[in-house]
Amino acid sequence: MTCGVTIGNVSTDVASASSTGALTAESFAELTRAITDTVGRVIDGKPDAVRAALVCLLAEGHLLIEDVPGVGKTMLARAVAASVDATVRRIQFTPDLLPGDITGVSVFDPGSREFEFKPGAVFANLVIADEINRSSPKTQSALLEAMEERHVTVDGTTHPLPSPFLVVATQNPFEMEGTYPLPEAQRDRFMMRISMGYPDAASEALMLRQRQTASPLDSIVPVATSANVAHLIAWARGIHVAPAMEQYAVALARASREHPDLRLGASPRATLQLVRAAKVWAALDGRAFVIPDDVRAMLAPVFAHRLIPVRTAGASRTGGGAVAGILAGIADAVPVPVASW
Repeated sequence: MTCGVTIGNVSTDVASASSTGALTAESFAELTRAITDTVGRVIDGKPDAVRAALVCLLAEGHLLIEDVPGVGKTMLARAVAASVDATVRRIQFTPDLLPGDITGVSVFDPGSREFEFKPGAVFANLVIADEINRSSPKTQSALLEAMEERHVTVDGTTHPLPSPFLVVATQNPFEMEGTYPLPEAQRDRFMMRISMGYPDAASEALMLRQRQTASPLDSIVPVATSANVAHLIAWARGIHVAPAMEQYAVALARASREHPDLRLGASPRATLQLVRAAKVWAALDGRAFVIPDDVRAMLAPVFAHRLIPVRTAGASRTGGGAVAGILAGIADAVPVPVASW
């Protein structure tokens, strides 16, 4: 592929191709690599987390980040938004937060003598739901329609959300006092759950040197527009999934539903999102087709937070360690499709 002049990390030819939708595997890989490199300069030593966030964005899913405070959960979301020149809103979930603060409200205008809709914080390309489990279930449920149907309904009127639309929610898995666990219906609406984890020693030392005087977010230059992202999403949708790969995904989901150590298995929505995530994962690797490795790579991030072990399989409510072991066993037990030549 011949590129023209370069702006930032992306050539003008690539930007033009993505703007018109004339993407190729090579231009897709170049533009997404520019996004991950830009975010990676802010999130030190966490390439897997950066890639997971990009997969959720391009697969039209939502991301749940479960980890201790101070490891960069909110910084990751802000860096993704800044790298693609998208609108971002942060909602601090607290016990007194109301549903209308999220979705918006209708306010009476004395001048026109009509009710006028005032959009809430959910009207943005990227919504950061910080400490989502600290608000009441009623407030949490305000996100259900937005996350699944990408619009909100207030006073009988439906208002579409901007596109692309990504919810990145964070929660602390250890501090449970004063929290409201996410109901299974809401956990199922998150495509993936990840943990940031602590940085390695070298990355943490680099962070100390780089952030003494300024935030790395201030230096981010967008390498793509919302229109570019929309075309990346459309291109990823066209990644080929062979019938054997579809049957493989279904077999993994059915195995989770039939596993004796699981009280709740993967939903049909989980199967659909597993395939969507695998398509983007394949595209990021420069392929226009899905292979079994793509499905297996996405299995734990997509399935783990939706599964509930029986009491004997884990002591905690979600039994994270038990679920990880169960999923590893399922992945080993389900036959991997073999190409026929």
